[in-house]
Amino acid sequence: MAWIVLVLAGVFEVAMALSLKLSDGFTDLRWSLSFVVTALLSFGLLSYALKSLEVGTAYAVWTGVGAAGTAVLGMIAMGDEVSLPRLISIALILAGVIGLRILA
Repeated sequence: MAWIVLVLAGVFEVAMALSLKLSDGFTDLRWSLSFVVTALLSFGLLSYALKSLEVGTAYAVWTGVGAAGTAVLGMIAMGDEVSLPRLISIALILAGVIGLRILA
């Protein structure tokens, strides 16, 4: 259960990053509030997962899911550059996350 919660925390980290971008320096109230809500959810779920997972593993997975998800979402929805080196790098992040899960 903790692993599912941890991945969900990573998903909210992606939403947090997207909201931060769309808040336009916290000048758009709607996206600024979205940032606050998703940040609280992400950190709250991470905190819950940390009750039963090792901190190093949990933090690495949380940031990995967040980083990979944000990079992919940036390419899909925000017009970020798509290139083979970027895609390979994202795949390596995900391989690391999977490796941590297998070894935990």
